Amino acid sequence: MRYDLTDLQLFGAIAATGNLTQGAERVHLAPASASARIRRLEDAAGAPLFERRPRGVALTPAGEAMLRHARRVLSEVALLDAELGTFARGVAGVVRLFANTNAIGGSLPQDLAGFLAAQPQVDVLLEEHSSPAIVSAVVSGAADVGIVAGEVGGPELAFLPYRADRLVLICSPQHPFASRGRLNYADTLAENYVSLSADSAIHGFLLDRAREAGRRPRIRAQVRAFDAVCRMVSAGVGVAVVPHSAAVAAAVPLAVVELNDAWGSREMKLCFRREQTLSPYQRELITHLTLISQSGRSGV
Repeated sequence: MRYDLTDLQLFGAIAATGNLTQGAERVHLAPASASARIRRLEDAAGAPLFERRPRGVALTPAGEAMLRHARRVLSEVALLDAELGTFARGVAGVVRLFANTNAIGGSLPQDLAGFLAAQPQVDVLLEEHSSPAIVSAVVSGAADVGIVAGEVGGPELAFLPYRADRLVLICSPQHPFASRGRLNYADTLAENYVSLSADSAIHGFLLDRAREAGRRPRIRAQVRAFDAVCRMVSAGVGVAVVPHSAAVAAAVPLAVVELNDAWGSREMKLCFRREQTLSPYQRELITHLTLISQSGRSGV
């Protein structure tokens, strides 16, 4: 089965927007052409990828599987373009860093800024993925260094501590949950939810946790950044699960409720191949991020 890169880009755009017309606009296609491309993609897959709804579309289980693989393929193409482009500009070294949503939405941008300021001859190609996908990428060599959370990985990987955070439920101060000290995630799934976009790692992670509870969250709105999630929750659109660091950084009124679920603890770790011969730039990035961990700035 052959896949066209434009089809995969279109599929990802529709998944992110929940709307065929808006997805087509993102990749500069006419809606009729986009619809025909999606039909061909579904015919090739042998299963519907989207559930058609009055106000848009939602991914089917087959669509969610397709999205994971499409993201990986498009990520590799983007990495190829970016890495070759850095050498064309005369950059001395490149580090491919994959990180989870928690790290990217938290302190990692600030931490990388310090490294890049000290190492102007090095570029960091940063991508967001789920922790299991990051482990696979590091093992296969698609990524040089990963930042993951939870108990993932195997004997072929080495791990070092990075930062700690935890997932919490946020709601408006007027919401009935605001007076609750702690909640089980499963007990919140009847509420309207605000979520990051469908292609974010944390969105897939929380869907998996909901499935384990035999539920599916009712997602009323999807946005592309934690600050937008916090603003919509504060306005009363719904509730959300976000890293504690994102909740306390919000510039809007919020109630923060702790989750009882053990998976809410986010002990983030750096990972790299144990037998890998690290380049000087990879080693310097790992050292920089490890020293941040040792400085006691936990990010909680």
